[in-house]
Order: sequence, then structure tokens, then C-alpha cells
Amino acid sequence: MQDHGGTSHGHGALRRRLTRKVLPALAAGGITVAGLSGLSAAAGAAEPGHAAVDVQGRAAGTTALSAADVRQGAAGAEFPTWGTGWVVHAEADTGSAAVGTLNKTTPGADRITADYQVDTGRKVCEGSACSTYMAHLTAPVEGFLSVVAVDIPQDSLPGVPVKGGETPPQQPGGTRAEALQRAATWLTANNGAQVPYSQTDFWTDGYRQDCSGYVSMALGLGAPGPNTVGLTSPEITTPIAVADLRPGDLLIDADGDSNTRHVVMFEKWDDEAHTSYTAYEQRGGHGTDHRSLTYGLNDTVFKPYRPLKYTD
Repeated sequence: MQDHGGTSHGHGALRRRLTRKVLPALAAGGITVAGLSGLSAAAGAAEPGHAAVDVQGRAAGTTALSAADVRQGAAGAEFPTWGTGWVVHAEADTGSAAVGTLNKTTPGADRITADYQVDTGRKVCEGSACSTYMAHLTAPVEGFLSVVAVDIPQDSLPGVPVKGGETPPQQPGGTRAEALQRAATWLTANNGAQVPYSQTDFWTDGYRQDCSGYVSMALGLGAPGPNTVGLTSPEITTPIAVADLRPGDLLIDADGDSNTRHVVMFEKWDDEAHTSYTAYEQRGGHGTDHRSLTYGLNDTVFKPYRPLKYTD
């Protein structure tokens, strides 16, 4: 892993160790970390979309992690973080919408749990640390975080699977009929049966087997797809009125957590009174479904959105 000036990672680790020793001495002399905040920007460009991190840098100065640093669990591997103001993104792209912030006020306040990582092919550097990887977090915020924010000496997460490779950009254009046709393919893609639901597994086309991964597939967005909150990004959709729903539009509940948020793809109204509609859905306990729904008609939780990429 190289820094902006081509310094080896070993030299960067040494510099971080020295920084951790020097900072307490500076503080004792009345010079605070906040007073040195400009050093962070001078050391390396901040990740697009996040605030400058604390000048302490990564704490790791060794080539190995202790058991206390990395913990394995059913939801993935847990790692420490460093610095302040790290943005969690909706997609494996530092230019995508923000879905949360880590270490808002205190350096290293949050630990993250990651179930997979993506090599985006786009380097992000902070000080002497650089990485092209973004980790998919399941906690404390669901979304994608640059591995530069993780307090490890490596440029990728050890023991965490890599999915996909570089995330393809959003495909331009496309029609409503094409999106609905793609949505229908998952009804029989599993040897004639529907694709099963999972927030952690990926289907053969590279998309997550949850509701947002399914809709991302139908829309032709880059695999594995943004999460439900990411689908509300102004780069992907725009809010509309329920009365304006057309085939291929979305109804999204973006509130709560990964166990309560949901998204479905509208196909058609069931009657002239608009008391229900038929939609494509990837739902827990069942998988891909095509059924009559009333989400958003009798509640204010589900809100209608129109994908920007449609050409019709």
C-alpha cells in the first residue's frame, strides 16, 4: 500500500507510531489535535464526501491483529476504526449518497462489522494510508465504508470475502418494460422457483438477494446494488405522488433499520379506484413475489419514487 508520495506502508506505519507518541507531548504543551487539523489535509486528500479525519492516523503499527482487534461473528467480522467524521455510503462508491457517519465526535469511537468488501479500483488515501477497497457494513450503520477508515495495517480487510470487483457505474437509460421484464426473471431463476431472500447472499448475477438488491437488478444498477436508503438518492430516483405511479416506479420505506426497510416495484393498478396494485417484491421468508399490495396507499411509511434512468 502506497501513500501519495510513494512512501512504503512500513514507513507510514512508523510515522503513525511516532505521531501517537508526539501528540500527547504536544497536548501537554497546550497544543491540541484540533489545532493541528490542517496536518490531516496536508498529509493526504480526504475521501470525497467525508470530513477531515483526526490527525492521529491509524493506530495500528504492527503487521498482525490481535483477537481483540478482529472478532468473528454470524454477521461478519468486527474491526476497530480510527479518526473522526467517516461517511458511510449507499454504494461501493465514495461519490454515492451518505447513509451515516462514524466517529462523529470522538476518534475511534465506533467499531464496524463487515460481511464482505468490494475492490472499487479507485484509490482513497488519508495521510500515509491508501486503499481501493470499500467494506459493506452491517453495523453500526448499513452501507459501504472506505477501508482507509479501518484501524488495520492492511489495505483490505483480512478474512473478509471480496465480492464482485470494481462496481460498474449505473447503466444509462432503459425502459420501464425492460425493468419489469428483469424483475420477472427472478420468479423462476432458481431452477424454476423464485430466488430465495437473503441480506447476505448474492445471486448468480452478483446482486444481493434482498429487496434493494432485487430492485437494483431490475433497474440495471451496478451490482451488488445500493441499499434501500440508497435507492432514494437524488442520483437514482425522484419523489412523485401516489396518483402518478406508472409501471416500473418504486414504493420505498426508507425508515428504520435493515429489518424494517423495504422497497417494491409497481406494475399496475388493480382497479380504477386505486385501492390496490400489483407489484414485484423480494420479501423475507418467501423470496421473489408478484402480488397485490397496498403499501403506501393506507400509510405514510411507503413513499413513491420514479427512477431517473427511464427513457419512456
